[in-house]
Amino acid sequence: MKTSFSNIIAGDTPVLVDFFAEWCGPCKTLAPILKDVKDELGDAIKIVKIDVDKNQSLATTYQVRGVPTMILYKNGKQVWRQSGVIQKRDLVEIIKSH
Repeated sequence: MKTSFSNIIAGDTPVLVDFFAEWCGPCKTLAPILKDVKDELGDAIKIVKIDVDKNQSLATTYQVRGVPTMILYKNGKQVWRQSGVIQKRDLVEIIKSH
């Protein structure tokens, strides 16, 4: 059974959704940063990667116009959004603030 996107982003644990593409250079730069963030924050964050080429309808629904685009959800609500690469320490601070 497939889990719907709305079920994935619901809940108390913040969920960082990374909309990316395999061909995207900045997305490749961001990938190890996201891994480091997950390593540092552990269960305090869920990180979900969505390939926009394989999930075009989802990218359209969430108005993703460029990659990488990260959207942070808390309790199913968008609390932060950014396109482009961000440094690990900045991303950790943003997540902790929510």
